[in-house]
Amino acid sequence: MNQWIAALRSERIKLGHSRILLLAVIDPLLCVLIGLTAGMEKGDWMGLLLAMSLIHAMFFLPMLTGIFSAFVCRYEHEGGGWKQILSLPISRPALYLAKLLVAAGALALAQILFAISVVLVGLYQGFDLSLIPWELFATRLLGGFAACLPLAALQLFVSTMWSSFAAPLVLNMVFTVPNILIVNSATVGPYYPWAQPMLAMMQSNIDYNFGAFNLPTQSLMITVGASFLLFLTAGLMYFNRKPV
Repeated sequence: MNQWIAALRSERIKLGHSRILLLAVIDPLLCVLIGLTAGMEKGDWMGLLLAMSLIHAMFFLPMLTGIFSAFVCRYEHEGGGWKQILSLPISRPALYLAKLLVAAGALALAQILFAISVVLVGLYQGFDLSLIPWELFATRLLGGFAACLPLAALQLFVSTMWSSFAAPLVLNMVFTVPNILIVNSATVGPYYPWAQPMLAMMQSNIDYNFGAFNLPTQSLMITVGASFLLFLTAGLMYFNRKPV
């Protein structure tokens, strides 16, 4: 238990001393501009959430996932940091999972700030706070967060495998951009880690009649859970064998 606490404290301190968390603030600020210009019918909280989720879930959230997952390995890539940290009396699984938990915590913060931005935009436009469908809001926001976890596990795997800090970020950007096309495929979309956050957050009562948007939430979450376990297991197996 002490190893877990020590590993988490170390990763938290490294993240806290950086400015990377400012990205979690910039995302909702940009989404606020979208919400203010969306022209939603007064009181349409779900419409506002979906409008602001479009760019957030399609691009910002997958990008943030890659950035946070890569950043927790940044210090180890500099100056032989991996040799130093792997020589400490901390088990490799504890260290690896601590990095994943810190990245997940940063993503949770991004989702919370995004939720606050949606509420603030609605209030500014005169929406009734008492009419917010909290259950639906929570389902979309938690679903989006959960759908980021397989991508976080995959990106952490890549970040520990490659010695470059920038390479995983470039890879993440390359695979995020096609989201606008891939979500329109009912065959590929549900299994594409970069598209899963959007599919989870854009679920609604509307029959889209195209793409993967009509996939039941339960089916999507089963796919997300299986992907997370696959990428986490692969990452842990590699990290345990990673040469010092």
